[in-house]
Amino acid sequence: MEISAALIKELRDKTAVGIMDCKEALTECEGNIQKSIEYLRKKGIATAKKRGGRVTSQGQVQSYIHGGGKIGVLVEVNCETDFTGKTEDFTNFVRDLAMQIAATNPVAIDRERIPEETIQKEKEIYASQARETGKPEKVIEKIVEGKLKKFYSEACLLEQPFVKNPDITVQDLANEMMAKTGENIVIKRFVRFQLGEEDA
Repeated sequence: MEISAALIKELRDKTAVGIMDCKEALTECEGNIQKSIEYLRKKGIATAKKRGGRVTSQGQVQSYIHGGGKIGVLVEVNCETDFTGKTEDFTNFVRDLAMQIAATNPVAIDRERIPEETIQKEKEIYASQARETGKPEKVIEKIVEGKLKKFYSEACLLEQPFVKNPDITVQDLANEMMAKTGENIVIKRFVRFQLGEEDA
């Protein structure tokens, strides 16, 4: 049976699971969305988000130096066990994140960690741009909302398209890692240096 992209997207929207896992589930369940959700639950992928409360005191710090030493990144990613923290899969995951940060320069890991004043400043800029084009106030609100969504997808590490596979987000990548390991995985913090950049 041919699984359509629309069907994969529908399942992905409902479960926040990666594309390949959605495709596999739909293939196994002959395109039935409900059965596919059940399949993913049993496999433990759809429950990845529920692991959020579990303690993550193990993990790795990885670095990435790019562009002949012009950009450098340090990132800390935590998991639950020392065993997972030492696996090749986990190491590659953390390295990929360091490379992602070097390439995309996110403001924060997620929306909650973007300073409120940064969000307010962005809203003001979008609103004033929309007013200059003569848009009515009720339309301006919608425009600001749309532009803010785009801002989050660029500024928040977890919402960015993954540089090695733009069809998935960094959050999808993390979910896949949680599904694979059966552990809660947390991107704890990162720092990015760019040669010649002024301190904020």
